[in-house]
Amino acid sequence: MTSRRARRGAAILALCLGLVAAASATGCSAFGGQVHRSAAADGPGRAAAPEPRRSPSVVMFLGDSYTVGDRGVGPETTYASATGRLLGWQVVVGGRGGTGFVARGGGPHSFLGHFENQLGWRPAPDMLIVSGGHNDWRYPAPQVAAAAHLLLERARQRWPGTHILLVGPLWGNDTPPPGAVAVQGALKNLAGQLGIPFVDPIGERWITGDRPAGTGNAAQFIKRDRTHPNEAGHRYLATRLAADLKRLGLDHPVRKD
Repeated sequence: MTSRRARRGAAILALCLGLVAAASATGCSAFGGQVHRSAAADGPGRAAAPEPRRSPSVVMFLGDSYTVGDRGVGPETTYASATGRLLGWQVVVGGRGGTGFVARGGGPHSFLGHFENQLGWRPAPDMLIVSGGHNDWRYPAPQVAAAAHLLLERARQRWPGTHILLVGPLWGNDTPPPGAVAVQGALKNLAGQLGIPFVDPIGERWITGDRPAGTGNAAQFIKRDRTHPNEAGHRYLATRLAADLKRLGLDHPVRKD
């Protein structure tokens, strides 16, 4: 009887050892009905590699007083900086109030000169956003488009891998004069010709109504000058721009090598 039990025990032990050996050979172990991948299958001392950490996008803005700020609104509180905070960018703001693609605002430079002096000498950003046309509404639209073309091509040549976005005129109410509408259309057509994404604040009716009449969102977001946004207005404009950037797939731009 004892010999029979001994032989049976030896057979069971051999079977168990065979199963363990087979499991080890496949790199798996079976316990509690679950199959677990063996650490040995990944090789000695290997651990899962952490996902690479993405650096914040570097985005430069070039524009007029809507972009750089005006009385009571500094550059750190304009829609440009507010957009950067919403999307986690590093932002550089350039330009000057009263200027445009043609307009010089009483100074020596239009947008092209401000690009060269303030931005163009810097290392290439991930994206350049050019926002203007408001101060150009008194100039012929073809002249404005030609000046914008020169600026955009200069930026492309300087930074070949940088994304470029063109933003049309911003306006303080929903009834811009015919000259502003003409500039808006000319810039939109130019962007299409150059294959550059275009954001259209007038066409998208970012600002509605009129501040003095107390109508639309202008009553809440535009200052008494009927032109410039207050701080709340800049934050609102940032949400509109951020939404368009997400739609265009440019909310986290990466410069192309």
